[in-house]
Amino acid sequence: MPRLSIAVSLLLSSAASAFYLPGAAPKDYKEGQNVPVHVNRLNPMVSAVESKLKSMINYDYYNPAFHFCQPADGIKRQPESLGSILFGDRIFNSPYEIQMVKNSSCLKLCDAEVPPEDAIFINDRIREDQAINWLVDGLPAAELKKDEKSDTIFYDIGFELGDDGDDERFPETPVLHNHYDILIDYHTVDHIHYRVVGVLVWPKSFETSADSTPTCEGKPLILSEKVSNKFPWTYSVAWRESSTPWATRWDNYLHIFDERIHWFSLVNSIVIVVFLCVMVSMILLRTVARDINRYNAMDMSDDVQEDFGWKLVHGEVFRSPRWPQALSVLVGNGAQLVAMTGITLVFALAGFLSPSNRGSLATVMLIFWTLSGSIAGYVSSRVYVSLGGVNWSGNAFYTATVLPAFIFAFMFLINLFLIGSESAGAVPFGTILVVLLLWILISVPLTVLGAIFGKKHGAVSHPVRVNQIPRQIPPGPSYLNPQWASLLGGILPFGAAFVELYFTLSSLFASRAYYAFGFVALTAGVVALTTATVTILFSYFILCAEEYRWHWRAFLVGGGSAAWLLVYGVYYWVTQLRLGSFASTVVYFGYLFLLALLDFLVTGSIGFLASYWAIRRLYSAIRID
Repeated sequence: MPRLSIAVSLLLSSAASAFYLPGAAPKDYKEGQNVPVHVNRLNPMVSAVESKLKSMINYDYYNPAFHFCQPADGIKRQPESLGSILFGDRIFNSPYEIQMVKNSSCLKLCDAEVPPEDAIFINDRIREDQAINWLVDGLPAAELKKDEKSDTIFYDIGFELGDDGDDERFPETPVLHNHYDILIDYHTVDHIHYRVVGVLVWPKSFETSADSTPTCEGKPLILSEKVSNKFPWTYSVAWRESSTPWATRWDNYLHIFDERIHWFSLVNSIVIVVFLCVMVSMILLRTVARDINRYNAMDMSDDVQEDFGWKLVHGEVFRSPRWPQALSVLVGNGAQLVAMTGITLVFALAGFLSPSNRGSLATVMLIFWTLSGSIAGYVSSRVYVSLGGVNWSGNAFYTATVLPAFIFAFMFLINLFLIGSESAGAVPFGTILVVLLLWILISVPLTVLGAIFGKKHGAVSHPVRVNQIPRQIPPGPSYLNPQWASLLGGILPFGAAFVELYFTLSSLFASRAYYAFGFVALTAGVVALTTATVTILFSYFILCAEEYRWHWRAFLVGGGSAAWLLVYGVYYWVTQLRLGSFASTVVYFGYLFLLALLDFLVTGSIGFLASYWAIRRLYSAIRID
């Protein structure tokens, strides 16, 4: 689905002469014309030997310790989007000279002299399986790999800095790649114009004296950690004509791993949702309807009437809970995240998030989160006044500031660890200032504006009155205690997204391209529906146990999947990662905590609002005198 949408959008853009999506306009080259090569950061990739990720730290390409060749006219940073910078892209010009459809063999780029301390640094990065990232005409350079499960060939973005133990002649010894065989696929537009449609790189290692003419042959280059190392950086370029049109050149990169598992997980999740919906429908249409008919059939002229079940708490069910302001702030922020996620997925499915426009996903998410501040203010304000709150201005202030300030402070702390590790993923101060201004100048005013509209609409009407004196709550079953109910209620929503979560974490932490937005959108819908039905079910059981304090319990049950997300994150760390530094461990668990927090807010808000709607419908159907 995402491939089709992207392909269609790019095809339409290539057919138009006056309009293209941002970053999706093709560029034509003539024979011999220079094709620019830009370099990006180095990032860890999944080890081919152990199939595990060994680091969370990225590095600038022009980090002095790597001793890569620099352009003669100086290093120049390329313009990047806000999302691209936040995701760790650091794009610069390069000294590589590539002419359209002009082959070249064993060209020396420059000579390098690596002292022992830098050799130790490079060897450590090779052991971490760091990968080099290039961009040629906007296309990432990749290695050609085969998906053994689906027996398909795909382009794996990035290529290895070196080999760690792959050479049988030098086991467990890092070998530096100092030569690159570059194969570029091109598509012929007409007799004189060509377009780049694919970039492959085969990195190799040759030990050659820096003073001699390179032959690009010989034994592998092993950096000594005791004496200075001198060697040349070399490259070769070959061109290959391809029938792939420019509009579909990203198809080879957008590989969906284990597509059958995606479909199996999705079908399994849909079955779970159908089962839950049928269960809830049976409860609401049979049990509840029977109770309602029995209650309404009572002879109200009798002096003594005996209520039972959930009707016993009709005078307490809409009583204001403890800490109503905190609950309304959480629900408002959760509604903001739900709106941001939904709108972003719509744009992604429509094909507007072109992969050629780097960082577009993060940029769109940040923009929609900022604009959705009005939704947060409106929902939080209406929930607050419905729960009996009176300090609506304070509620609007807390909605606009508390959660964003916490996330901002937490991300700043993680950023300090990245800065201490000299990581390219560390967000620059200027970018931090831009995000801060977006929050203060746009999101906060919109939140206050939404709160004003929410206050004008007033509280949600309740079908029954609240008693002046609260009734006593009898002891209930242990499985309805908040902690156990949250864990039990979170199992099914987590199970619905379990498989897709694995691919999402692999994409996020292993720097793999992930554009299966169709699967993500369907999974998100299934999780939302599962969360709503499970929470309604637990809220009904809570009320039947004569426990009328359902507000916080509904939020906790809805957000229970976040606890399972944390547990799975620990399991993923044990089985899929082998982080070798304290900074990498801190970064991983920091991001995992943020993911769990955001999931808790989103699913908790869905659960609370669904329960609120169901309980109002339930008590509006009975006759209370």
